[in-house]
Amino acid sequence: MTTITAPPRTRRKPARQALAPYAFLVPFLIPFVLFTLVPVGYAFWQSLHKTERTGGTFGQTHSVFAGFEQYAAVVREPFFSDSVLRVGLFAVVQIPVMLLLALVLALLLDSTVARLKRFFRLVYFVPYGIPGVVAALMWAFLYDPRLSPVVDLMKSAGTQVDLLGSHLILFSIGNVVTWTYTGYNMLILYSALQALPADIEEAARVDGATGWTIATRIKIPLIRPALVLTGVFSIIGTFQLFTEPQVFRSISTSVTSTYTPNLAAYSLASGDNYSEAAALSVLLAVVTFLLSFAFLRFTSRRQG
Repeated sequence: MTTITAPPRTRRKPARQALAPYAFLVPFLIPFVLFTLVPVGYAFWQSLHKTERTGGTFGQTHSVFAGFEQYAAVVREPFFSDSVLRVGLFAVVQIPVMLLLALVLALLLDSTVARLKRFFRLVYFVPYGIPGVVAALMWAFLYDPRLSPVVDLMKSAGTQVDLLGSHLILFSIGNVVTWTYTGYNMLILYSALQALPADIEEAARVDGATGWTIATRIKIPLIRPALVLTGVFSIIGTFQLFTEPQVFRSISTSVTSTYTPNLAAYSLASGDNYSEAAALSVLLAVVTFLLSFAFLRFTSRRQG
């Protein structure tokens, strides 16, 4: 007669062991909640209220619930569509150019024939280490026709270009952003390239693949997640565009107080219109989230 033995009981993990993984998330969750979720939640709450004055011009002010009235007011403002379309154009042109430059630099540094890799890696990354205000002021000096040696050189060559004019100011700002963040994105892509197994490239070279084939057919597809990551970061950063237009506003009349959505929210808050500024900030956060999510879905389908 055969005896049937019951399977061994699985030992339940102690509560301390079960909670251990969540403990590692605490250093991230606490700042995320305090400096992201709480400010966004407060901005959303403030956007649902408006300030009213009772008792005439010198009466007291108090906050009343207004629902989505502030959102409707922001959308009806002429600057809303103009600033969003302007930033959208900026993203369509600047992000591909910046990521292409970052990818080329990363591939050059990762190539077997590259020399002085540490030196050039530092040189490419240095612009990102310069504060944004300082970088914008430096480029503003190079754009100013009264001070710029670059403009003087172009004039001597017979070329009249107003880099601070209404037709070129957006591209001038894009040049500053590209110069600042190309090295940052290059470092992310270069790190992804360094993580690739060396035997993949060696096997490709044994099969007779050229450097161009290895870069385009092997390396770039393998670092696609890093490219997607830099793309999402770039989309988020573009809709937060503030420092460069704010600096250029002091030297060019082409940059208004509502040139970008972020600058418009700052101007509204500076005019004590906090509710409308909060509504614009929430709308900007929603648009950024939707575009980032759409970009992730599009790239995941292409990858699949």
